[in-house]
Amino acid sequence: MRIAVIDLGTNTFNLLIAETGENGIYSILMNEKLPVKLGAGGIEKRIITPEAADRGINALEQHKKTIDKFGTDQIHAFATSAIRSADNGKEYAERIRKEVGISIEIITGEKEAELIFKGISQSVPLGDEKVLVLDIGGGSNELIIGNQNKIYWKRSFNLGIARLLERFEPSDPITQSEINLVESFLETELSSLFEAVREHQPSTLVGASGSFDTFHSMIKMTTPEAVKNISPSAVSIDMQSFDDLHARLIVSTIEERKQMKGLEPMRIEMIVLAAIFTKFTMQKCSIQQFIQSDYALKEGVIKDLIVSYT
Repeated sequence: MRIAVIDLGTNTFNLLIAETGENGIYSILMNEKLPVKLGAGGIEKRIITPEAADRGINALEQHKKTIDKFGTDQIHAFATSAIRSADNGKEYAERIRKEVGISIEIITGEKEAELIFKGISQSVPLGDEKVLVLDIGGGSNELIIGNQNKIYWKRSFNLGIARLLERFEPSDPITQSEINLVESFLETELSSLFEAVREHQPSTLVGASGSFDTFHSMIKMTTPEAVKNISPSAVSIDMQSFDDLHARLIVSTIEERKQMKGLEPMRIEMIVLAAIFTKFTMQKCSIQQFIQSDYALKEGVIKDLIVSYT
């Protein structure tokens, strides 16, 4: 059976097409993401603007053509922070159903966190040691603490990078006083995370897709020896190399970032705050090891679906 999963995120609409086999095994046939900036201009006002809505429809129409080309048997589409928090989110999901022919399930932040953990658990070799998983989105950031046995704590925070950009409107380049303001805000907003970390004491951070793909790509371009494969879909990243990248990003202008190798155009604006969020989390949680996982929500959905079929 061929299954298409669409993750309607705040920054990108991501498509995964997989062929399912026996014993819960599947192979990925297509993995594609399209920029939409669904939260631009409205995320802090709790609306999806007409311009953003049209960008989303156009992206889904492209994804639908790809799905049809692959002869997919089922389509499962999941909307996350931008749509679930918008006052016109349900109305937009209905528009998608009518215009594109794809039904959208709007999932909670808790469900999103659970699916992300199911995704990374397929790519990262987990043991008894608890790890901290972070998925940085445009609308929300999911943080989960778990190991091979179970999830011990999970939460979705409305601290996505599109929200932080609209809230703080940083200079170009960002100033140290602006960084201090962002970190002071995160210190307050993430208090429940710090309590959970004190209880469970994870020492490894697993970054799931999105911004972490970009960190991986940029570090590999400049310091390839700092990236080591730990599975076909996950790598360990040298902590000092990430610190160096963070230092380079926070003093960079948009024009300078346009020239940086490994940095996708759609992340040029957001990557600085994503690096600040990651570095701050690492420091506050005393992280000693950094892993990047290619797998996240979409792969978690596939795993869930396969289990439900058997």
